[in-house]
Amino acid sequence: MGESHVKTQEGRSADTPSPQVDEASPAAERKSTLAKLRALRSPRRPRLWFEILLIAVSYWLYSLVRNAVPEQKAAALSNADWIWSVEKSLGLAFEESVNHAVNSVTWLIVSMNYYYATLHFVITIGVLIWLFRRHPGRYAAARLVLFATTAFALLGYYLYPLAPPRLMNGGNFIDTVMLHQTWGSMASGNLKNMSNQYAAMPSMHIGWSLWCGLTIFALASAPWARILGLLYPAATLVVIVATANHFWLDAVGGMACLAFGYAVSYAWYGALPNRLPKLVPSGGGHLTGLTARAPARDRRPVPEPSGHR
Repeated sequence: MGESHVKTQEGRSADTPSPQVDEASPAAERKSTLAKLRALRSPRRPRLWFEILLIAVSYWLYSLVRNAVPEQKAAALSNADWIWSVEKSLGLAFEESVNHAVNSVTWLIVSMNYYYATLHFVITIGVLIWLFRRHPGRYAAARLVLFATTAFALLGYYLYPLAPPRLMNGGNFIDTVMLHQTWGSMASGNLKNMSNQYAAMPSMHIGWSLWCGLTIFALASAPWARILGLLYPAATLVVIVATANHFWLDAVGGMACLAFGYAVSYAWYGALPNRLPKLVPSGGGHLTGLTARAPARDRRPVPEPSGHR
């Protein structure tokens, strides 16, 4: 009786399929990697303990790096002279006039000194808490904007040391904290040795306040809150100039850093924070694709037809 099938040269029967290389495996691996990346980038519910730890460690590192930048006094003073000359050539060297005018009103300049020393932190933390509680789906993207903005600012402190107007050689600016002996500013007075005095460019008072203002304007529902959101960075600009802590060009630097922060967040999440969903699914699920990019108000449940039970 003949064999029912012919043996191949390798000793395998002809009708037995030979093992083949899985040509789809590289594609499958890429697909799996992309799926993991999408899951990582999808909005998720923030964890309180992690956020507190992250913000505390990040600010500690920011302060450490900022104050570790060498205080290049000669270069900082030279750069301040150059900034001042540029503003004069533009006809926009108004800082000295604002500084003297506001300083003539004691209650106003004292209020601005305390504004400069405290609101920078209080309002920024307040906005983060508000996002955490009311907009958890947008929190991580908005926080990334703030962190990337601050990280980029550190590069500016290192590459371009700059003295604030109040420390310029031969300048006629008034150090309002020193004059009125107000409490709390790290820029001058008893606490000046704890902070790098020659890291004025860019202004993170502007970078952070503009982040707060734009976030509130984009996400708040009350018109009065949105207006206050826009007024906050505008008031901060007046304060940093009136107290002689910054040139207005430092504010431009802060805006550039914020633009970089938004670019980083957009590149990672594929949308601006306000275009991400307000909430995240319960149970730890993730939103992906167009659903993740749609504002919460555009994702309403479809009502059942009448009579359907």
